[in-house]
Amino acid sequence: MKNSALWIKNGRIIDPKNNRDEIADLFAINGTIVESLSDECKAFATCIDATGLVVCPGLIDVHVHLREPGQTHKEDIATGTQAAAAGGFTSIVCMPNTTPAIDNPSVVKAIQATAKKHSPINLYVSGTITLNREGKDLAPIGALKDAGVVAITDDGDCVQDNGVMRKALEYAKMHDLVVMDHCQDMSLTQGSVMHEGEVSLRLGLTGWPSVAEDIIVSRNCLLSATTGAHVHMQHITAGSAVEIIRQAKKQGVNVTAELTPHHLSLTDESVGTFDTRFKMNPPLRTEKDRQELIAGLLDGTLDIIATDHAPHAPHEKDTDFDHAPFGLIGLETSLAVCLENLVHNELCDLNTLISKMTHEAARIVKIDKGTLSTGADADITLFDPQEAWVVSEQTSYSKSTNSPWMGETLRGKIKQTIVAGKVVFSDTELTQAPEATIHHTEPAGNPSA
Repeated sequence: MKNSALWIKNGRIIDPKNNRDEIADLFAINGTIVESLSDECKAFATCIDATGLVVCPGLIDVHVHLREPGQTHKEDIATGTQAAAAGGFTSIVCMPNTTPAIDNPSVVKAIQATAKKHSPINLYVSGTITLNREGKDLAPIGALKDAGVVAITDDGDCVQDNGVMRKALEYAKMHDLVVMDHCQDMSLTQGSVMHEGEVSLRLGLTGWPSVAEDIIVSRNCLLSATTGAHVHMQHITAGSAVEIIRQAKKQGVNVTAELTPHHLSLTDESVGTFDTRFKMNPPLRTEKDRQELIAGLLDGTLDIIATDHAPHAPHEKDTDFDHAPFGLIGLETSLAVCLENLVHNELCDLNTLISKMTHEAARIVKIDKGTLSTGADADITLFDPQEAWVVSEQTSYSKSTNSPWMGETLRGKIKQTIVAGKVVFSDTELTQAPEATIHHTEPAGNPSA
């Protein structure tokens, strides 16, 4: 009993799924949230003073690149999941663009085994749509589902063949899997390195037109309407694509979409210094696009926020803009960037933001997470929405440092991350013993998911 009870005191509990926002205490026993603790349990509970802090369901990210297997000089499961814990995430979905790709059950099982040993948080796996992400032959979708994947995607390599994509959706619907798609018409983006527009013309860089995203978004909406399959559009960047999704949803099409913190907060003007940390796929677009993305997020057209955490080693990014790889890390800065651009700017309240990063994300991949309901897993995030902190290589848990916010001051600090009732990340000493000695716990293991 001494190790099993958790008592979080005096926090602002925000649980959007249950419309809960109040100053109260939160309790858990054996990793499960309960309504209350007996006096005996309270006497020996691990007690956390959350005065002045927000207490919410553990954050969920359905779009993370962990680079293992095959690219562990950039990131691995241990470092990536610890970075996620430091960012307040208790559950993440890893992408399958590894080496080898996650296109068969054996790779899924290998990742699950590694996660069980080294991940402090819940790690879920996505499989590929096609073998080796080549866009030709379908991966064994049923076998991947049986192995435990929660989604399929060729992320980074959009399926270009509409016939292959239709077959994938039909099989995915049969196996009740969401298909996540990186929306990019490759024929329009050969050699492109940034958004096509005034800034690319001024900088002399090859432009990436918004219509390359619009075409695939339209294709996916049409195929979803035809098959009934759930298609989730990853990292939407163009205001025109937001409108396409909005109209599809009005017609009842089974589509969802996500917005990243970097597309929420940055524009193509950031590329003006040729800093490769601002080279992303899809690219940063205009201020007009950014405003339309925010509007789409707030009206529900874009369902969730996801990081697209994409680590690269320093030597890989340290080259000219044309040849640097696309991508940035974002797990540890996600909440703060979103707070700054949405909540602190008074565009939305904390409840709305937290919903986009918790139960709405859980709904996309059908995992039983994202709530503080009685009986739910005690996956909990505590943060101070006002505390300022400096993004630093010295304090980052990721192997890579390709963050556009490196060296910047952000507002909104994760204080503790709890998985199954156990503290897996702590920025400060909040625990105290009301009547008994605290028994320190080891990081939680990973479910076979």
